[in-house]
Amino acid sequence: MPSKHLLDPDLAPMLELIPGGGLDRERLVAMRQMMTAMGKANVPPPPEGVVVSERLVPGPAGSPDVRVLVSSPASPGTGRPAVLHIHGGGYVMGSPDSSAANNAALVQATGAVVVSVDYRLAPETPHPGPVEDCYAALKWLHSSAGDLGVDTARIAVSGESAGGGLAANLCLMARDRGEIPVAYQHLIFPMLDDRTASSGEIHEFAGQFIWTRDANVYGWESLLGHAPGQAAAAPYAVAARAESLAGLPPTFISCGALDLFVEEDIDYARRLIAAGVPTELHIYPGAPHAFQMVAEAHVTKAHADVSLAALKRGLGA
Repeated sequence: MPSKHLLDPDLAPMLELIPGGGLDRERLVAMRQMMTAMGKANVPPPPEGVVVSERLVPGPAGSPDVRVLVSSPASPGTGRPAVLHIHGGGYVMGSPDSSAANNAALVQATGAVVVSVDYRLAPETPHPGPVEDCYAALKWLHSSAGDLGVDTARIAVSGESAGGGLAANLCLMARDRGEIPVAYQHLIFPMLDDRTASSGEIHEFAGQFIWTRDANVYGWESLLGHAPGQAAAAPYAVAARAESLAGLPPTFISCGALDLFVEEDIDYARRLIAAGVPTELHIYPGAPHAFQMVAEAHVTKAHADVSLAALKRGLGA
């Protein structure tokens, strides 16, 4: 059943900018080129009081170094919180450059150091390459805390869409490896469950705009190297498949009611709560995937306020 009548009118312009639909190799190449061009054209210089630097940090064993963008307060300081940011893009596209303005604003709002990861993309690099790149960046952030002026007890992991899925998997990996403490996980419409791509059981109004069922199948196939929804998934590939969520850090999850991920995100929040993890969940009526692209929409502003307040609490900022 069409869901356009449920769409928040403020968000209608985004349907013209990103019409949605399926993905294949040819379209992926074109979309990557478009996103690269838009990123280069739209990245403003850092605002006053924020410095941005590019680093290459040691990658996973046997793999290339990982590029990160570090946004931090210009003035020297110590004991600052930090955020490891993981960009979205369905596991197959995107870069930290597209989030540069948001990350600089986050530095201004929280005083945190923000490290954004340029992880390798699928299908060229399937699982576990992307999440291992993120772990390498987290490990570097923790080991470089003294140089960065960061308090190692106040490191959060944040991501949107596929970046939210990687953030969730990274927190599971960090919990199990026991090397690096994560204080908070901040998941914005996270892509958590490959079974959504293979199931027809999601409610009929979800996933009609921006990130569709067909695109979801392609994203998961690219990451996993096989069709989604099989009986088992590799560890740290699909956060929703984790047997236990106990011991994870306090969590914020948000999603639009028209987003394809709404039910998997609600279920993940339910499981976190049942596992004793302090969890905050927000669902926004009339909002499809990536609704925050319409910056002036009322729902976007409301989400931004709630999301920032939660992250500040999580960081003790």
